Amino acid sequence: MPKPSQLIAQVIVYAVFMAGIGYLSASPTYRHADPEQAMISLVISHPTQRIGECHKMTQEELAQVALNMRRAEECPRARYDLYVELYFDDELLFRESARPTGLWKDGNATVYGKFPAPAGSGTLTIRMRDSGRDSGFDFERSTDVELQPRQNFVVDYTALNGFSFDGAEEAQ
Repeated sequence: MPKPSQLIAQVIVYAVFMAGIGYLSASPTYRHADPEQAMISLVISHPTQRIGECHKMTQEELAQVALNMRRAEECPRARYDLYVELYFDDELLFRESARPTGLWKDGNATVYGKFPAPAGSGTLTIRMRDSGRDSGFDFERSTDVELQPRQNFVVDYTALNGFSFDGAEEAQ
């Protein structure tokens, strides 16, 4: 049977421990983003162009391949890297080259980033290269935007629709 002094000491230790947890659950305050700034989010998942051209198989080549493996064309699996640049009012926010996923580098190349930007009007420019060229861009788009404080402005790309800009969300 514990002594009364041990029980009192145990209660005091537990009370101090609970008070510490209670304090740390509410303090210090954490600010996820500056409430006076907007956030620009970049989301791209894109299958880049294939490295090399497809080759139409001849009858002799088809005869050397098993029946279940025969195809009219033989295409390389590997794809080029994806290169992306993002500017806001001619200030570089992001520049990255992303490799395609997959064992044979035949999947989508994915780029994701979040960048704080000052609230107000400006020009947002995005450039993307998905081919093997060394300079220049395959896709480019600029738009004038009006960024509100705490706004999350999303820049997205799909092969079907190209670049899309959506500033409807508000950052938490």
